[in-house]
Amino acid sequence: MTCRNLRRALATAICSMPLTIAAPQVAAAPAPMRADIVIYGCASGGVAAAIEARRLGRSVLLVCREDYLGGMSTNGLGWSDTGNHRAIGGLSLDFYRKVKRYYDDPAVWIHAPRPARAENFVDGDAMWQFEPKVGERIFEDWAREAGVAIVRNQPLDRSKGGVEMAGSRVVAFRSKAGRRFEGKVFIDATYEGDLMAGAGVGFTVGREANATYGETLNGVQLANTTNHQFTLDIDPWRVPGDPATGLLPRISAERPAPDGTADDKIQAYTYRMCLTDVPANRAPFPKPKGYDAGQYALLKRYMDAGFRDFFRKFDRIPNGKTDTNNFGAFSFDNIGANYRYPEGSDAERAAIAREHIVYQQGLLWFMANDPGVPAETRAEMAKWGLCRDEFTASGHWPREMYVREARRMVSDFVMAEPHLRGTRPTPRPIGMGSYNMDSHNVQRIVDARGFVRNEGNIEVSPGRAYPISYDAIVPRRGEATNLLVPVALSASHIAYGSIRMEPVFMILGQSAAAAASIAIGDGVPVQDVDYAKLRARLLAAGQILELVP
Repeated sequence: MTCRNLRRALATAICSMPLTIAAPQVAAAPAPMRADIVIYGCASGGVAAAIEARRLGRSVLLVCREDYLGGMSTNGLGWSDTGNHRAIGGLSLDFYRKVKRYYDDPAVWIHAPRPARAENFVDGDAMWQFEPKVGERIFEDWAREAGVAIVRNQPLDRSKGGVEMAGSRVVAFRSKAGRRFEGKVFIDATYEGDLMAGAGVGFTVGREANATYGETLNGVQLANTTNHQFTLDIDPWRVPGDPATGLLPRISAERPAPDGTADDKIQAYTYRMCLTDVPANRAPFPKPKGYDAGQYALLKRYMDAGFRDFFRKFDRIPNGKTDTNNFGAFSFDNIGANYRYPEGSDAERAAIAREHIVYQQGLLWFMANDPGVPAETRAEMAKWGLCRDEFTASGHWPREMYVREARRMVSDFVMAEPHLRGTRPTPRPIGMGSYNMDSHNVQRIVDARGFVRNEGNIEVSPGRAYPISYDAIVPRRGEATNLLVPVALSASHIAYGSIRMEPVFMILGQSAAAAASIAIGDGVPVQDVDYAKLRARLLAAGQILELVP
């Protein structure tokens, strides 16, 4: 056969073959991950829950939205809001004992000497102030030693169907990356209550009226807002005395409702910054993209009138660092800028977080550099900077905004001011709180006299350490029967203001895991856990359920 005839024969054979087109290769969905107890949220309460679950012999998955552990306890909140130390037990107390053991080593005091008066930091065998990176190291080591399986960078898919239900049971939830997590019992340990909301559990956002739960400190609280308040009468208008020129930035034109009435507003968020005045460890404050000195015109007017207490809450923690918190009428709290956050989309939340960063970085830059700031204030600010050895992957800025309050579950039992004060009984305690009923400011308005006022700051002691009910961390009957919510728990706005402290979240996280283990072992809904069994388990684990005078 000639070459020409061979080519013709081959062409005829090829054309007669059936046509097959290879399908594009599609990556297989990752296999579901399963455990007895699945915890979503890797802040301090979630870590405590995971460690307790492992201590009880349960398989556990700790699913993190981020790539780190500890939440606010590893993002600047190193000056722990403890209240009565005697009310802190279990794994929460163990954490602070680990802090002390770390700082007992003289070699770790690198940037500043150990304080001569150790009682400023230490109480017995526990220590309550620590550097963010030290808190993170403790959580990481602790979880690893306990054998906790951690899955990082898996934010919940908050779209419809992201949480799979079978009747009133949570079957699984899916991350935005497409990974599916199946469990017998789930724990929502997020500050926002995202898993809870996805499971269809009832919740609220904002402040209840005083009348709702028989309270005195809930709802709008203009008359009672005496702390972090303007101590001088400051004109709110761009041109003083001329309302036609409009309000200065960061003042609301909304007229507040009468005191004690409900609204859907929430207390201010912030970034708790770790600063230092140690030159060898100091990084300069960045000037944020979008910086606008005009955003701080109200603060300048306040300083022009004589305000000088800007540095009051640079609270000292080890190694020449601070946990820098809000202080005064115009400070690091970004009042009124967070109302959309609790129920906002991921994109909305990211935009709110970015606005808070620009606001706070801009505030630091303004105080350090603006010629309108008093010279002595600029000189003091020049001593401070970010810490070179903290948050090294995020420009030394905390990775997480302080979400002081977001969604709060509404269960068959709601912790409220009368329970904290002891005028109403609290059934089935699983831990204790003791901190002030503490709400930061909610709005900044013009009062009836025509001057700027903040509204919403309350700092009132409950008068005692008080029990927190198991019924406040389980959904209503008929809602999710295998879900526990120890962080975005069932509490009124002002009661939550006391409960919402990191030591308490660790207490409640541990108790939630103990209850989850009993629910699995007995094959019952979390609402039907045998409290006698739970109480015995918690006492054996060192939890404090009551204080003897």
